[in-house]
Amino acid sequence: MTDQALPRSRWRRLIGMGAISLFMLVALIALGVWQVHRWHYKDRIQREIHAAQLRPPVPLSAKPSPYEKVALTGTWVSGKAAFYGDQIRNSPTGPLRGGQLIVPFRRADGGVVLVDLGWVRGRVPKPVPLPAGPAVVSGYVQAPQKFGPFAPSPDLARLVFYKLDPRAIGAALGFADAAPFTLVMLGPKPVAGGPIPAPSLPTPPNNSEQYALTWFGLALVVVLEYIFYVRKVILETA
Repeated sequence: MTDQALPRSRWRRLIGMGAISLFMLVALIALGVWQVHRWHYKDRIQREIHAAQLRPPVPLSAKPSPYEKVALTGTWVSGKAAFYGDQIRNSPTGPLRGGQLIVPFRRADGGVVLVDLGWVRGRVPKPVPLPAGPAVVSGYVQAPQKFGPFAPSPDLARLVFYKLDPRAIGAALGFADAAPFTLVMLGPKPVAGGPIPAPSLPTPPNNSEQYALTWFGLALVVVLEYIFYVRKVILETA
């Protein structure tokens, strides 16, 4: 009876561990396949952004696409500015604290678009000297950024914002009808000694290939571990 009961217990152990290993194997392979799909998706996005970077700006349409390079004509609204974000940048003298300077630009048709001139040092937005009269502004379209409920609330007294919400920023500057996007300027500094604009379109990182290899590697480990477990159970002394 004992000789017959022992193999049954071993079989139960093998089947139980096999079921757990199979579940883990399927889950890990599914995660690996998902990351492969994300890898190809992000790679396509990166190629599209690179192609957009090489194209010249196009006239601003009624509904521009995010990260589209556009150009618009109009005039700067002087004396108004807001801060977005809280960013630390390194310098030869040490870390510098600052943020993105947001200023309004009135289009030829009367509409207002908020323009991100670039990073400036400080914690209080200060209007910078801007050219008077008709001007042409170019950059890429940045859609409103969404954050969770734990994002800091804006400091309306100082016009410092931690969410890139053009509607809220525009309303605080006195432009409730501001466009529902922000224009991020590209290229050299618009004003000598002024804000530092974005050098290029933002390119999201693509680490999905590494993640996929990690998940598939863990799946192989599960298979090998189960093989070693089976060998151990079979070789156990009866």
